[in-house]
Amino acid sequence: MITSTSMAITQFIENQTEGEQQQEEVNHECNELLNSLQKERGWRTPYLYLFQGFWCQSKEIQAIISVQTHFQAQDTDLILATIPKSGTTWLKALAFAIVTRKRFAVMKNHFHPSLTSNPHDLVPFLEYMLYANNQIPDLSGLPSPRLFATHVPGVIGFGPYWDHMLGYWNKSLECPDKVLFLKYEDLKDDITHHVKRLAKFLGYPFSMVEEREGMVETISRLCSFQNLKELEVNKNGKTILNFENESLFRKGVVGDWINYLSPSMVERLSKVMDEKLGDSGLSFNVF
Repeated sequence: MITSTSMAITQFIENQTEGEQQQEEVNHECNELLNSLQKERGWRTPYLYLFQGFWCQSKEIQAIISVQTHFQAQDTDLILATIPKSGTTWLKALAFAIVTRKRFAVMKNHFHPSLTSNPHDLVPFLEYMLYANNQIPDLSGLPSPRLFATHVPGVIGFGPYWDHMLGYWNKSLECPDKVLFLKYEDLKDDITHHVKRLAKFLGYPFSMVEEREGMVETISRLCSFQNLKELEVNKNGKTILNFENESLFRKGVVGDWINYLSPSMVERLSKVMDEKLGDSGLSFNVF
């Protein structure tokens, strides 16, 4: 019998081994860079490195550099930038369905790609898919608008969380026509309003006819948490790294933190939020 403790130890060893293998797979230039960076012990890989203000894994750094070096943006590109576990899968599904609704006839087509493909396949990550593992893809032939996603901050994935949010928040205030700042809690609170807002920002606003025919509601249902979670493609297989597709769908609720954080932890976190967000105007309704 394998106890939970021994399973945890086994998993830790496997993760460490996998992490060492990943580090060996980065190219010579990246290895030289890693040797110059501050590092700390990692949780999925042996080390995290302080890169461009954020703590990243070695393979992520190589992929980010590749994106920054080789990715040629087009004026019509649409990029979804998120923090992990912040509604990324839902946002990808919504954006894809909005932008392609005429191509796939959302109102009539029972074989919509969202029913057979994971949202991460429909809207690929730049650093985790397209430019991962030393790949330099040719994206010039993709139809416009090209729809991509990233967890990379503007300036990865493992903090400082506040800097990531404030970077995009401030840019959305400076360039509201270029950056739309969406909150998961707002989407949950009023999906119809924010789907219309998202469509308008993406350059694909709903016509009055579409609204009367229920297009907004149809897309909202197609991309709803419950619908995506129940699809066979999202119950099996892996799309991003070694994460099971089903792990992308947890509870999909707001305020579940109350079941995990003690009152003292909530008080401490509230003080940190006040300190970090300051007078930026950015706030969150987390209940």
